[in-house]
Amino acid sequence: MREPYLELRHVKTHFPIERGFLARHRVGAVKAVDGVTLTIAKGEVLGLVGESGCGKSTLARTILRLVPPTEGAVLLGGRNLADLAAEELRAARAGFQMIFQDPFASLNPRMTVHDTLAEAIQAHRSVAPAELSDEIASLLARVGLAARFSRKYPHEFSGGQRQRIAVARALAVRPGLIIADEPVSALDVSVQAQIINLLAQLTRELGLTMVFISHDLAVVRHLSHRIAVMYLGRIVELGPSAEVLERPLHPYTRALVSAAQLGDPDRKAARKRVLLAGDPPSPVNPPAGCAFHPRCAYAIEECSRIAPQFEAFRPGHEAACIRVRQINAL
Repeated sequence: MREPYLELRHVKTHFPIERGFLARHRVGAVKAVDGVTLTIAKGEVLGLVGESGCGKSTLARTILRLVPPTEGAVLLGGRNLADLAAEELRAARAGFQMIFQDPFASLNPRMTVHDTLAEAIQAHRSVAPAELSDEIASLLARVGLAARFSRKYPHEFSGGQRQRIAVARALAVRPGLIIADEPVSALDVSVQAQIINLLAQLTRELGLTMVFISHDLAVVRHLSHRIAVMYLGRIVELGPSAEVLERPLHPYTRALVSAAQLGDPDRKAARKRVLLAGDPPSPVNPPAGCAFHPRCAYAIEECSRIAPQFEAFRPGHEAACIRVRQINAL
């Protein structure tokens, strides 16, 4: 693996549940992220997938310190972001940025594109006023927009154009890391392809490291070098994109892959759908042992007692399941 750039070490993000009117007391916690360890190389794109409520967005916000971690360390370039004071964190934010799901909600409707990008640039960089317009025009050109758009407001653009502006704002401070949280899910299919191709081009040209969150496995495969599969606050499988999607190890990943949309009708007809029983457990009181065992068709009695550890079953392909070899006949 190349030089590590982003490292997560046993990261937990729990939200306390409190009761009482005058004297409030803690009665539990929502374990949104419950012990995630990951290493992402410089210039790598990691796809993060899982059903709604599994903790993907909370993990993204924890990495960026928008939500403070309850436990663990988040190291960016060897520096623990969890230990930074407020002023140090503000200065460090130039190194990491986020692209949000809804481009309209993430842009200030009262600010022109010029003001939006100028604010980002001036917050972290020293650019002379005479050079600012050229800098903004260069950013817009990089994301496929004309310089004349800089005097318009967000409501004057289409959804795809607004997301391009959001990408330009993220690039304005020249970050090394970008977290993209479902950046194309609110867009039309044709526009989705344009934004995905733009992100792929930018990561190659600028050497960006990216965590790309999505429900669409086809999109994740196209853009990502590796895929991490998340379930109930934990990573249950990690490996090369093609390997994870073509030869999934974990029963949960097998279910996700079986539900993915396929463009080839012959493959779609031949595919065997894996249906999961019941709903995901509550992150307030996750099951003992393997959190997936209440919904797993392969679960045995040990699954309810033994918490599976990450193990490499193929080169670079890991999973947390005590029955991987029996299920996949490795």
